[in-house]
Amino acid sequence: MTFPRFSSLLAAAVASVVVPAASARTAPLVVSSPDGRVAIRIERDASRFTIARRGRPVIAASPLGLELDGVPAFGALALERREDVAVDRTIPLTATKAAAARDHYRGATLTFRERGAAGRRLLIDVRAYDDGVAFRYRIDGTDPVRLRGERTAFVPAGDPECLVSKAVGAHEVPFERVKVSGMREGVAYDVPVVCTTPAGDNSYAITQANLNGYTGASLWREGGALRVRLSAVPKRDGPAFVSKCGLTTAWRAVMLGDRIGDMIGSQLVGNLNPAPTGDFGWVRPGKAAWDWWSGPLAGMKPDMASYRRFIDFAAAAGLPYYLIDAGWAYGSGPDCWIALPGTDITRAADGIDIPALVRYAAGKGVGLMLWAHWEHVAQRMDEVLDTYARWGVKGVKIDFMDRDDQEMVDFYQRVARATAQRHLLLDLHSAYVPDGLQRTYPNFITQEGVMGAEWNKMNRTITPRHNLMLPYTRMLAGPMDYTPGGFHNATPDTFAVRAEMPQTQTTRGQALAMYVVYDSPLQMVSDDPDAYRDAPGFDFIRRVPTAWDETRYLAGEPGRDIVLARRQGSTWYIGAMTADDARDGRVERVALRFLPAGRYRVTTWEDGATPNDVVRKEREVGAGDVLPLRLASSGGAAAILERVE
Repeated sequence: MTFPRFSSLLAAAVASVVVPAASARTAPLVVSSPDGRVAIRIERDASRFTIARRGRPVIAASPLGLELDGVPAFGALALERREDVAVDRTIPLTATKAAAARDHYRGATLTFRERGAAGRRLLIDVRAYDDGVAFRYRIDGTDPVRLRGERTAFVPAGDPECLVSKAVGAHEVPFERVKVSGMREGVAYDVPVVCTTPAGDNSYAITQANLNGYTGASLWREGGALRVRLSAVPKRDGPAFVSKCGLTTAWRAVMLGDRIGDMIGSQLVGNLNPAPTGDFGWVRPGKAAWDWWSGPLAGMKPDMASYRRFIDFAAAAGLPYYLIDAGWAYGSGPDCWIALPGTDITRAADGIDIPALVRYAAGKGVGLMLWAHWEHVAQRMDEVLDTYARWGVKGVKIDFMDRDDQEMVDFYQRVARATAQRHLLLDLHSAYVPDGLQRTYPNFITQEGVMGAEWNKMNRTITPRHNLMLPYTRMLAGPMDYTPGGFHNATPDTFAVRAEMPQTQTTRGQALAMYVVYDSPLQMVSDDPDAYRDAPGFDFIRRVPTAWDETRYLAGEPGRDIVLARRQGSTWYIGAMTADDARDGRVERVALRFLPAGRYRVTTWEDGATPNDVVRKEREVGAGDVLPLRLASSGGAAAILERVE
């Protein structure tokens, strides 16, 4: 699909209105959403902002501003100019949770000028959507801008209960439920921070978008405020951020909804990024066989027969990809997280022939992807990617960045652009939380930045409760490579940590439901091929898509349960997951009001008598029916609803 321009896609033309300076001095600096229910207000001296929804405060008066380095801080500011804009356009999407995104907002660019002799200008871009608000700072000019940080903070109205996780390099930590007053001072918290107002009438998620040319940030509690703190380049003295010329910061975004689950379908983060340019019709979503999950932590030893075994499995199962993980490259060591100087990722280990494997896989309809450490890629990006493209590789998984500072943000941009130019899919691991870069480069098909199933190989942190936190927290920001598909299923009581052929603490039904609930256009089929041979439920994994035309949140509560429906074409898929510890299980009654009129053949996969069993049923339903799904403790269920002609 080609996106050279979007003029033909505008549902309503962009309208720019310049408010004369005299009028602007008296006009309230309020930007309201198209439906009028969301409003962000900026003080006339650019000192503070507030956010309200349905007339109820969500974010109380909170500070704005930048902390400059090497030059005096901005003096008293006054509004010089306001330019309003109204946008309503539909953007076609490639390989994601919906076929298209409606980019519908009212916005304004507010130009503030110092009252003193310096007369410097600070611009604030503001957007109000029906499902959120966003703002960013700009400084025009050709001179570099040096920042110690931002003054930006978010002061939640009241003392809401929030879902939070601590910010660490790999962004692989569990979430906890805590009031803002209970968040620890001196601790970095990751985005998104997801809260519900004390009255329970509004939910929201504080996050960031479009880091291009900027740096990442975390949130730190200071009294009743969550202060934005920029990520600095490690071991670099001086300011946290230095621009080449002028300044455009990331967007500070607040997603909004009645319930936390309502934000799962939001396109806000993506809409704050540039639309793609060029042809991305070659991007093919799908599932991949993967060798690391079932093998040792060091990665599978390079062996042509072993690689062919996974290729044969992918072909037999109808999976379009096989991801060869750590260990394939020349000079690889046992500790894949260390970028050894003797490793050459443009050469295969002795006895391994990647082009021959590519040809073997292609003959069976399977594409190969290769793993690499980011430091080895960064050192000679063009040579590495040109080599992979020449070999016929379909994509790369790049790992262990563990940072979100200015230099790392630039690496993400460069590698997304470079892989797109070579028609290579990109999967980033040990990655920072999505900022919407997938919108600009649809080949950036998924990323980690989540505590996923791999941790079952190392400890007991991947609990049913954790799995039921992720759709309401980390997944709001963008796709997550959780790597589902574990078929050695157990209960929390019977689960044992083991690095090879690892178990999960959840049922087979929950393993299936993850393929619907968890957003990832490239999904791993993570277990060993032998685990799937004649295994109950594998027929669902073979059938379920990984990219969607529509996403519907139906029911659930964070940490407890979820029911999500997704559509591809005229076929609907339902995933239901629970962390319920009731020994006799539960029955989830799914109202099918979301279905168009007509009759549907529904096939369900529900928890069976043991964690490794599923019960497959078929029946016929209509839009007015209720579909019962049985979920065991720490369990799940999946369903496919096909229109009956």
